[in-house]
Amino acid sequence: MATMEFSRFEDRLRAGAESIALAIDRDQAEALYSYYRELRRWSQKINLISKNADAEEIVENHFIDSMALLAVVNGTGGTLFDIGSGAGFPGLVCKAVRPGLPVRLVEPRLKRVSFLKHIIRLLDLPDIDVHACRLEEGVELPGESACSWVVSRAVSDIADFLRLCERFKQRRTAVVCMKGPRYHEEFDKGQTTADGWVLTAQRTYRLPRTQAERNLLVFEGEQR
Repeated sequence: MATMEFSRFEDRLRAGAESIALAIDRDQAEALYSYYRELRRWSQKINLISKNADAEEIVENHFIDSMALLAVVNGTGGTLFDIGSGAGFPGLVCKAVRPGLPVRLVEPRLKRVSFLKHIIRLLDLPDIDVHACRLEEGVELPGESACSWVVSRAVSDIADFLRLCERFKQRRTAVVCMKGPRYHEEFDKGQTTADGWVLTAQRTYRLPRTQAERNLLVFEGEQR
């Protein structure tokens, strides 16, 4: 499994970031390259990403796509909760790009938890924790009261995920679902869905190499 050299990785990363209106500096590129190399190495032993994914696919489908979340997770203050983080997409990538963003990764699979903790140590990232649990278990997570955004890139059904996020509704937390072009099949756009959640923002972008459509869907609790 060949690894992309740093100069090519940086070029692809910068071009991809520019396509979604982000700028990546050298330090951020180096941090993400270290992450990328460890992802390739660990993926030979545990299931982190598709074993058939080539270097170009990994950069575009995981790193650039994850960074796109920063278009809606903006401003200062507040914590990002990444539910079902897997190999750290999108939460850990966003943390590497924006070190000042407090991040909590929620991932039940222990081998993946070990990988996430390894990357956090490797990159020496502050104010980021990994919680080895599932959101549906109902365990209160440290930092919930300061949570501004909840995101899932692995969500299979929007309404089901919003129901899981019921505990965040009264805290004026924004829930972000990262979806492909057929998201509208899961609900009537612009209408209240899943018992009091409302779609308040939607951002469409395309991945630079494949031109695949992606959407960031932001939901907030309906104010009565």
